[in-house]
Parts: sequence; C-alpha cells; structure tokens
Amino acid sequence: MTAVVIVPTYNERTNLPVLLAGLMKHAGVRVLVVDDQSPDGTGDIADRLARDYPGRIEVMHRTGRRGLGRSYIDGIKRAIAEPADFICQMDADLSHDPQHLPDLLAAASRADVVLGSRYIPGGAVMNWPVRRRLLSRFANLYIRTVTRLAAHDCTSGYRCWRRGALASLPLDRFFSDGYSFLVEMLFVASRRGFTIVEVPITFVERREGESKISNAVLLESAVTPWRLIANKGLLADQALQADVVPETTADTAVETPAAPSRPGKSPEDARG
Repeated sequence: MTAVVIVPTYNERTNLPVLLAGLMKHAGVRVLVVDDQSPDGTGDIADRLARDYPGRIEVMHRTGRRGLGRSYIDGIKRAIAEPADFICQMDADLSHDPQHLPDLLAAASRADVVLGSRYIPGGAVMNWPVRRRLLSRFANLYIRTVTRLAAHDCTSGYRCWRRGALASLPLDRFFSDGYSFLVEMLFVASRRGFTIVEVPITFVERREGESKISNAVLLESAVTPWRLIANKGLLADQALQADVVPETTADTAVETPAAPSRPGKSPEDARG
C-alpha cells in the first residue's frame, strides 16, 4: 500500500518540519508539499527537507494567484500522475496528527474517500474556544442541510482518496478557492455515488502561526453550498462521462478503528 500526502503550505516554516518528521515514520508514504509563495521561507525549508528525504518528499513551488483550492488542484494533478494507491490531504499547521494516517489508509481500502472526522464517536477537538466550536458545528449543520450531504464533518481537511476516484473528479470545473474547495470536492464525490467513510480523529488548534480564516473565507463558505446546489445537475451529468468509475457505491459510513492511533493529551503531541 502506497500513498502520497498533499500538504499545501503558506507561512508554515515552524510547523512543517514537525509534520513531515511524523509522516516519514510511516512506510510507503510520500509527501508532496505545495507551497503558495510563502514569504516566510516555508518553501526553502521544504526544499531542505526534500534533500534530507530523497524520493519521499517533493516540493511544488506555485506561482500565480494564491488560494487553497488552486494549491490543491495543482497538487492533485501532480499526485495522480504518481504510482500510488491512495492520495491524502492534510493541513500543514499540525492540526492533523500523522498518527491517525494509518487509520484513514486502512479505511480507504474499502472506500473511495475517507474523512478524518471530529464529529463522530471517538472524534474530538482540543484547544478551541466555545465560539470556534459553535461556528464549526453550525457550519457543518448548514452545509449538510443545504447540500444534503450525509457526512458529519464536511469541512474536515484530513482526507484519504482512492487514486482512481480522485482522478475522476472534474477539477478544472471547480469554482471554490478557499476552504470551501473541500466542501465542493465532497459534494461532487457524493453526487458521483462514491463510498464516503468517516474515521475519528482528534483535532488540536494550531500552536504556531496565524489562522487562514478570514471574513472573505467565511463569506465564500456561506455562499458555496447554494452554488453547488445550483450546479448539481451539471455535476451529476459529468459523472456519467467520468473516465474512472468508482468500484463501489454506498452511503456515508462511520468506522471505528480496531486499534486507533490516539494522540497524546498534550497539544505538544498533536496539532488540530
């Protein structure tokens, strides 16, 4: 079993070495760092780490307009050309603990996409204020109500895809730019009948750097579900023309790992 983990970065020079060290502990895992012109030198740090782990860490230095969605599209196009069974997505700010990665990969052997979920039994959030917890819960309820997605954590950025399923998504037609890109990916996957599974993770708020959440991001997040509904007929039609057809289809399921990899209780061991 081999996997490529896509890690978009913007000003994460302190967090990135810690994250990559954790990922390098897993055999068969390679990392594609997609740096979005970080002014703090994150790209240089990534290049140094790539030299330390030849053949396991690759760095893409993006140019042009910035944005999480654009970074992921560029990274996915590069990753699906690689000889890998699975392609995963992780945040660079240590909010996604590499210890959970084996659980996602194990579930991906029976699904098209696996979500690392904060909001199923066994999932948790650490070090968030009440306001942030309520905002996240409301966002997921809002998205599920508008789009009828069955997943409990639609905004999770910790994901693992079967390579063929991810390769079939019409990425060039996606319109989202920020964190809403994650919702758009999940919506299209659901419309195509992909098997979507959730496994519990513990999310820990970032220790270093600044959050990328802004008023513009929140506005896009509010509008995107309605735009998806308006375009759902077109997206559904595209599913019939997909070059790669999912091997299985089912409703969203929740899995509890038999021997879950639990992060330590301290934020020093995991980051959101």
